[in-house]
Amino acid sequence: MKKTVMMIAVIAIGSVIAAVPAKAQETIVVEETTIFGEIDCQDRYYSTWRDNWFIQMGAGINVPFVENYLTTGDPNYQITATYNLGFGKWMSPYLGWRMTMYYGSMHWDNGAYSKAKMANANFDIMWDMFNSTAGANPKRVFSIIPFVGVGGTFTWDFDAPYSNIYKSGEELKQNAWLLPVSAGLQLRFRLCSYADFFLEGRASLYGDNFNLCAYGNPIDVDITAIGGFSFNIGGSNFKTYNPCNDLTYIRSLNNRINTLRNDLAATATALAAAEAQLPCPEVEEEEVIIEQIVETSPLMSTVRFAINSAHISPEEMINVYNVAEYLKANPDVNVEIVGYADKATGTADYNKTLSHQRAQSVHDALTKTYGIAANRLSLRAEGSATQPYDVNDWNRIVIFVAE
Repeated sequence: MKKTVMMIAVIAIGSVIAAVPAKAQETIVVEETTIFGEIDCQDRYYSTWRDNWFIQMGAGINVPFVENYLTTGDPNYQITATYNLGFGKWMSPYLGWRMTMYYGSMHWDNGAYSKAKMANANFDIMWDMFNSTAGANPKRVFSIIPFVGVGGTFTWDFDAPYSNIYKSGEELKQNAWLLPVSAGLQLRFRLCSYADFFLEGRASLYGDNFNLCAYGNPIDVDITAIGGFSFNIGGSNFKTYNPCNDLTYIRSLNNRINTLRNDLAATATALAAAEAQLPCPEVEEEEVIIEQIVETSPLMSTVRFAINSAHISPEEMINVYNVAEYLKANPDVNVEIVGYADKATGTADYNKTLSHQRAQSVHDALTKTYGIAANRLSLRAEGSATQPYDVNDWNRIVIFVAE
């Protein structure tokens, strides 16, 4: 992003230099260039490939809903234990994925007590409902996470007298591969940034051959309910990006481009005036007066801030540095630091406090970082009562006034 901005600045500066006239009598027209756009100043969250991985371990129960379920026998025989292991990654505070595996047995009764073993693996897409609706919060204690998945299931070691799916001829099948689709809901309780406790239920949908018995309802359903712990590798660590930070940098470059335009125009005017004096009149050597001109760095008059922030970005710190250099080169000059806030957010009292914090941040940078004496600086907080710019976003600013 910054490389692109710098390229824009170089192209703009180059176009200005190309436009400077070579003849003294030509007229210079300077037009200010503005590079900005309407940007939603909200934090965007993202995760690098190293961050926000997790593993989970749990156990629970498994209940199959298949042919003639619970027509005879003890209902408790249909509830069996299942064990869970999985891993995954949260790509943002809102969406994540995981691979999760289950192992256990299943019991059912379709006229006779039947049983088999099963192993299942699923790829799930998870959605953190609370982060999406109430705002991202890595410290939220409780979250509801719906998920959907696809997977594969292998069943084997059947002891089912009424199986009716044959492998070939008269030989009954003793195992099956299946591709279920599933959906479920997880309740997550955050213990700390490294560990969560969860409870979740999943419904998996199979074809009619899930238990090697096909008649009646064409869809078999398997319900699992588990609880366990999820361990966040490295903790929960999402990075944030706010487009307004780059917008501030772009505006800073825009100000520098316009300053360079003005400087070039002034230089061209001075050159034209000098050329108008040619040829120079001859003077006696003793009448020549040698004058030394001491130039100092220009006073950069503004420091811009992100919305609801008093933090000086690295890009804006350049302007603070230039003011410090100006004050060092002009020891008799004192500066008033005037803070402002925009009208879009916050009450008048809040904006007054925020503008004072912005002015104080600049004051501290000048005194503590660049060694400017505090008695040369004064503070004034205007809040949002005074707006130096017509564009609302531009008023998140500190302006320097040389006394």
